[in-house]
Formats: sequence, structure tokens, C-alpha cells
Amino acid sequence: MPSLSLRFSMTRKLLIASAALFPLLSTTHVGAAEPTKVRYEEVVRSVLYMPMYVALNQGYFKEAGLDVSLKTSQGTDKGMAALLSGSADIVLVGPEASVYVANSESPVKPKVFAGLTATDGFLLLSRKPVKEFDWTMLKGKSVMSFRPGSNPDVFLETALRKHNLNPKADVKMISNIGPAARAGAWMAGQADYAIFLEPEASNLEKSGQGQVVASIGREVGPVDFTSFTATDAYLKKNPKVAQAWTNAIFKAQKYVQDAPPAALAQHISAYFPGISEGELVTTINRYRQYDLWKKTPAVEEAAMEKLQDMLIASGLLENDKRVKYDRIVDTTFAREAK
Repeated sequence: MPSLSLRFSMTRKLLIASAALFPLLSTTHVGAAEPTKVRYEEVVRSVLYMPMYVALNQGYFKEAGLDVSLKTSQGTDKGMAALLSGSADIVLVGPEASVYVANSESPVKPKVFAGLTATDGFLLLSRKPVKEFDWTMLKGKSVMSFRPGSNPDVFLETALRKHNLNPKADVKMISNIGPAARAGAWMAGQADYAIFLEPEASNLEKSGQGQVVASIGREVGPVDFTSFTATDAYLKKNPKVAQAWTNAIFKAQKYVQDAPPAALAQHISAYFPGISEGELVTTINRYRQYDLWKKTPAVEEAAMEKLQDMLIASGLLENDKRVKYDRIVDTTFAREAK
């Protein structure tokens, strides 16, 4: 049996070795912490949402400790339904949906917590070639829009009114075709004009199926078109997740501002199978000239007021049903974004 002095010496060495090992064990434990899973749904797939794809591709969410799953809702109504039902944690939808739900009897209330697009990214296509486009050319024509009450429809109506066209009387609005079927309907000959996001707009133009003649966003001006939204309960329960998300988006927004289009095309190509990087560069350059991507995730009160003005003008919101800014936007996370 070892002597008392020998046992003391062995114990002392073991304690020293354990103390030296403890920081390594602690570091390994922290580094191996499981990332937080976030179920995310985007309204549609479009180059308009490029900063989000960059954040995913470049690992910004992983760096922030988030494991993000991606699903495409095919419509703000479907995305909001997923959020309210609890099948999605964060959705990218038009903020008009938060206004509608705020005025509804739903006990679950959504809140915008970070912005992505500065304005509408839809482009107006003419079926026939046009040398010099004028908005009066739409009078008496059919225009393929989106679901009534959706932001694409509201922004298009706002652009029409800006040019003294009555959306209810001067044009025939086709608003009953689902997002996934719109390109096929257009190629089948429906409508004289239509609005499309990129890369659909450029693809249709390239195939001789129309000509881009105007940017809806440029006509309307800066009004947040799509934004990241979660329920108020989720934000209260998961503030660290919302902050990490907003930080990752802000990092992507800053990167997108100056990155070469060829590099951006590489980052997002996995999300657009069947579209070459050269074609993506074309769409990125087109969107860049319209300044459609936000430079920060902040959603300003003035933009939400203007959006509600547009909803009122379109007959979708009564003036006395305006929703206060702090009921539909949580500014905490954009304000603290790093």
C-alpha cells in the first residue's frame, strides 16, 4: 500500500492535472452548445431577398448560434397563417399583414422586428415591345397583379393612382392567379401587362415574352415591402434569437451594399437552380439601380404610416382603424443590431 506521503503526492498531481484540464473541458462544452433551431418561411423565392440568402450561404446565422430551416410559403397570407398557427417561428412577409391581424380578433399578434427590402421589387412587363413607355398606355388594358389586399397589389394600385389611373375603372386587374402559376399564365397569353419579381422578369424578357418598362418601387418610393415578422409572444420568449437574427441580417445588408455582383451571384446560386450565375448578375445589377435593399434592418414609423395611407386609398383599411406604430413594429432589435 503506498505510504501517506506518496498518496498525498499522487493526489496533488491529480488535482493539478485536473485543474489544468478543466478550462479545456469548459471551452469544449461551450463551443459544442447546440444551435437554436428556427423555422423560417419566406413569402416567395426571389433575388429581391438576396441579403437573406447571403446570410444563409455565408454562415452568418450559424455564427450567431442559429440553425435556420427554410421554406417558401407562396404568399403573405400563407406565411402569416403559418406564423399564427405556430408552424413557423419567423416569416418574411409584407407588413400589411401585421396591420390586418392587429385589427382582427386573433389573440395572437404579429410584430415586425427587422426590415429587408426598402420598397417594392416588382417590375412591370409589357407584352408588346415599347419604345417609350408612358403609364397612360395601361388605360383600358388588363394587368396581372396579385391577391387583392397583398402588398404587390397595393403598391401597383399606388403607382397607377400616381399617374392618374383609377385601378378600379381604368384598368382590368387580374388578381386571382396564384404566385406559382403567374409566369405560366402570362406565357399562355393572359393580360396585356403584368408585374414580376426577379429573376422571373428577366427570364421572361430574355425568352421574348415581354419587356420590362417600369419599376413599381421606384414609382412608389421608400416604403418597407417585406419584413421579418414573429409573434409578440415569440419575441418576448426568445429575445436573444431575434437579436442574433437581426445582427446576421444587418451584417448581410452591409456586405450586399458593396460586394461585386459576380460574388453575390455565387453566394445565392444554390437558391436558384437552373439559373446561371451570369443571369443572376443581370438581375442583381437591375435591382441595384433601383436601390431596393435596405442598408439597415430598421423599419421607420414614417414608412408604416405611408403604407397605411396606401391601404386606406385602396379601400382596405378605414382611417379610424389605423394601427399605432408600436403595435406592429418592435424596434428593440434593429436599434441594438451590431
